[in-house]
Amino acid sequence: MTYHPKSDFIAVMMERGFLADCTDYQGLDDAFAAGVVPAYIGYDATAKSLHVGHLMNIMVLRWLQKCGHKPITLMGGGTTKVGDPSFRSDERPLLGPDQIGANISGMQQVFAKYLQYGDGAADALMLNNAEWLDGLNYLDFLRDIGRHFSVNRMLSFESVKSRLDREQSLSFLEFNYMILQAYDFLELNRRYGCLLQMGGSDQWGNIVNGIDLTRRVLDNEIYGLTTPLLTTSDGRKMGKSQGGAIWLNGDMLSPYEFWQFWRNTTDADTGKFLKLFTELPVDECNRLGALEGSEINAAKIILANEVTKLLHGADAATAAEATAREVFEKGGVGDDLPTLTLSTADIGDGISIVQLLVKSGLAGSGKEAKRLISENGAKINDAALTDAGLMVDAAALATPIKLSAGKKRHALVQIG
Repeated sequence: MTYHPKSDFIAVMMERGFLADCTDYQGLDDAFAAGVVPAYIGYDATAKSLHVGHLMNIMVLRWLQKCGHKPITLMGGGTTKVGDPSFRSDERPLLGPDQIGANISGMQQVFAKYLQYGDGAADALMLNNAEWLDGLNYLDFLRDIGRHFSVNRMLSFESVKSRLDREQSLSFLEFNYMILQAYDFLELNRRYGCLLQMGGSDQWGNIVNGIDLTRRVLDNEIYGLTTPLLTTSDGRKMGKSQGGAIWLNGDMLSPYEFWQFWRNTTDADTGKFLKLFTELPVDECNRLGALEGSEINAAKIILANEVTKLLHGADAATAAEATAREVFEKGGVGDDLPTLTLSTADIGDGISIVQLLVKSGLAGSGKEAKRLISENGAKINDAALTDAGLMVDAAALATPIKLSAGKKRHALVQIG
């Protein structure tokens, strides 16, 4: 597509690689050029923290605000009770209201790092769709909203069709999700003048539903924009690592481990990730991404520093880089490594090295820890760890010990 945007926001989306599709490029670009556009992304409260897979769309909201427009972060206090079936093979576990509330407060901590909330024209709004979904009268909702939806059309959306084609059950509860998400867009337009819904490209069907519903009920023109689903150059889904999800909350993943995730980016992804996840000028991102050999490592350190700075602050980024240098270049024990602190009661007469690898997060299970040891992938204080039956007592922890899994993942174990 060759489209030359008038608005700063669409230009940024296109040149930095954020844009997958849009329902009406010209109409949306005109709206951005004409004044402040309120736009939203919805987040269901399925965990206590957002993860790296959410970061691209958080950056979209940040750029939206930097270009003078109004981001709306919509917490799915209502829709989380149903669960989005899009491209899932099974039904999401249902969460209770207390867990949903706790998850929302955990997620809100991250948004505050990237967006400025307040009462100004371009200040962000934090909303919760429970505000209008919790009080719905079922019969009124069916009559006023349900009549605008064609089941034939809903069955044709790829997110639903793929599940049915595999003959996997889709509950009536889940089938309602796309109606509720469409209704969110209608209510946000009615209450807050929201003109745009954004999301990953897997949300296209849900977004289009909301646009159609709002046109039918309010006769208002609104828009949808999607971002590409991000995979790494080796085909893996963005945000997953050997140790599990790369969480954005510091109490669930240390700033050092977050920094290290970005430092370990493959050469082929470095330039792309600099454009998506930092605010460095595009020309500089392209220059750094084109470096080769050992020089690309300097670009990865810049990437890790810039991304960590946005989320955890400049001091955390500096400390993480210093720890990495200490651990990798000098073979020392860095100050900022993830640390497992045990009490003497935890240790008792001794604790197995396998348990320590699991408790420190270097292995996902005892079986994985034993395999790591048998394949010579584990170290204790930089020496090869060969005995899976090794017991560690309190005396051995009089000074902290350093555990390693492979060349790049490390943790300290100490007595509190």
